[in-house]
Parts: sequence; C-alpha cells; structure tokens
Amino acid sequence: MTAAVEEALRRLEQTEPELRAWVRVDAEGARAAALSAPDGPLRGMPFGVKDIIDVAGLPTECGSVLRRGRIAGSDAWLVDRLRRAGAVPLGKTVTTEFAYFQPGPTRNPHNSAHTPGGSSSGSAAAVAAGVVPLALGSQTAGSLTRPASFCGVAGYVAPVGAWSTGGITGLSPSLDAPGLLTTGVAELAAAIEAVDGTKAEVPSSVRLLEWQGTELAELDPAMLDAVHRTARALHADTEQLPFSTSELVDAHAIVMAYEAARELAAEAEHPESLSGHLNELLDRGRGTTDETYAAALATARTARATALDLLTRVDAILGPAAPGPAPQGLAATGTPVLSRPWQLLGLPVVTVPGHRDPHGMPLGLQVIGHPDRVGRLLGAARAVEAAVR
Repeated sequence: MTAAVEEALRRLEQTEPELRAWVRVDAEGARAAALSAPDGPLRGMPFGVKDIIDVAGLPTECGSVLRRGRIAGSDAWLVDRLRRAGAVPLGKTVTTEFAYFQPGPTRNPHNSAHTPGGSSSGSAAAVAAGVVPLALGSQTAGSLTRPASFCGVAGYVAPVGAWSTGGITGLSPSLDAPGLLTTGVAELAAAIEAVDGTKAEVPSSVRLLEWQGTELAELDPAMLDAVHRTARALHADTEQLPFSTSELVDAHAIVMAYEAARELAAEAEHPESLSGHLNELLDRGRGTTDETYAAALATARTARATALDLLTRVDAILGPAAPGPAPQGLAATGTPVLSRPWQLLGLPVVTVPGHRDPHGMPLGLQVIGHPDRVGRLLGAARAVEAAVR
C-alpha cells in the first residue's frame, strides 16, 4: 500500500524546489504508516498537514521561531480521524506565522510570481501541484477559502465547533475551524464522510442565493462574471441578504483581535520574535475593551439566527471566494474580507474551483451552508462545480 506514498514523494521532489510548500517531509514515517494503515475508505492516501496541526513525533512550528523544534506528543483529532480511515500523513506544510498574515516561502503553482494565499498556503499549493490529493488546513478569517481559490482546488471549512480543534494551535476560539483541501468536490465529500460520516446529498433541484460581495471589496471583472454566469446557470435567487456583511466584517475583526491577544499572550512577551503584522493584531486586541468584544459577539449571535433562518429556505449562498485571482508578489497573501462574515457566523463553506481569468489564473467560488445541513451543502457544491465545468 505504499505506491501512492512513493508517487507523492516523487512528485514532491519534482515540484518542491520552486513550490516550497513543505516544511518537513516524513518519508520513512509515511512508508511505515502506509504498510500498517487500516483498511478504511482512504487506505494508503497520503495527505499534507498544515504546520499548526499536530502529528505525533513531528514538530509543530507554526511558522514561528518561537515554536522551533517543539515536538507533538500525539496526533490532532483530525489527523487521528484520517489515520483511522487509512490515510497517511506525508509531512507538514507551510503556514503563515501563527496562521495570520506574515507569508511563508510558498509560491502559487499556476504562476510562481503570485501568492498562493494564506494561511493554509502550503496545503493548497501541494494539492494544486498534484503532490497529495488531500491536505489539512484551518480558517479563522479566510485562511482556507482564499488559498483554495487562488490555487484552484476545492476546500471545506467545517462549522465552528463541529470538528474538534484539539491538537491545533489556534488564534481565536470563537472563530477557529479545521478544514480540508482536495482536487474537487467529490473528493472533498469522500474525505468529509471518512472524517465524520456525513454523506453528500444530491437534491433533485438546488436553490441558491447569489451574493456578489461588492459591498466588501471591488471584484475583478473576471470574478464578477464567474459569479454571475454560475448563478444564472443554476437559476439562483438574487434577493438581498437580510443582514449587513459590513457590520459582520467589523465584528469579526474585533473578536479575532481580542481573542488572539489572549491565546498568544505568552508569545506576545517576545515581540522582537514576531512579525509586525502579528504584533499589530495583538496590540489591537489588548486595547479592545470587554464591552466592545461582548457587543461584537452579540452582533454575531443576532445575524447568525437570521442567517440560519435564511438557510432553511435556500440550500446555500453562492458568492466569490476572493475578490479576484491571486495577486502578484509574495510579500502578502491577499485579503480575507469575503470570508470574514461567514466565519464570524460559524457557517460551513465549500470552495468550488474551475473558473479562470483571462491569464489562466484560478478563480474560486464559495458556497455557504447551514451547519446542520452539511450533506445538502455538499450537494449544492456539486451542482455548482458541474455548472462551472
């Protein structure tokens, strides 16, 4: 059962000099794990693990010198679930510093002069480059949806609280969620079923609500066209959302900063070892009052109730996963603004690949669903993927 692992290692050797998606490859450990893998639905499948997620015996360094050489004593919950399904961790993939904005060295597989996004940059790039068919990521703002869009792969962000974050170094307990990256929606559905038993539903018809996101960001014309064409093909509704996404973006930023300042309080004692991006976030969080934080959480609760009611009347909300294709340059990872509202509300999101801009760069769409109806969300995502093709 080592054939898939050996192929992944060959592909990694070919791509890694330019891609730079991996911080550590455990070739011998993967070979041994493949030989002893249980006979589950993912038996022998190699997968990458974002380097904020623990794999027993390997370092979890979080893209920071402050965690260098820190060895995990056990697997994270999600790694353990995939092992039980027969999958094999190949190694650790690049993350931005503590899954925030400071980029790592990873390049976009479609054009190495462009960012792969962040913070699940290495995982998205490794799947897009064909090294592994599955990789683990996480999302606190747009850390999985954005790189999935930029790299042209499928992504899944679990509802906040649905999958354990045990063994994952987080930023914000109210916002952190694990997730998966794969080549397409069918592969994503198979991996989700292996993790928690959820089966994709295939409804006779899909009712979607189109959301353009233009109140939050100026969309690239190619992205706006991709959303419109897909929405028209699926006869999506065009009614206005019954809440303000701009207010949710503001509330998300407050919650993230407040909680990050407390989650990383020990690291904040060493500001010289942190990036300017992260120091600014932690400073802002320390300056946020308890009253401001509580008000942001209240905004989230009210809007979530409204959103859940909406998502009992439609199968999913369809919108852009990012403002456009991956920006040129490696000094930044792009804006997560189009993901912030949905992450604040704790909703599951599937990123659907397939569209391209005139230069051949990927454009992903996001499909947002009800946390208690993930199977139906996956069915809606399959319909979107078919319309894109």
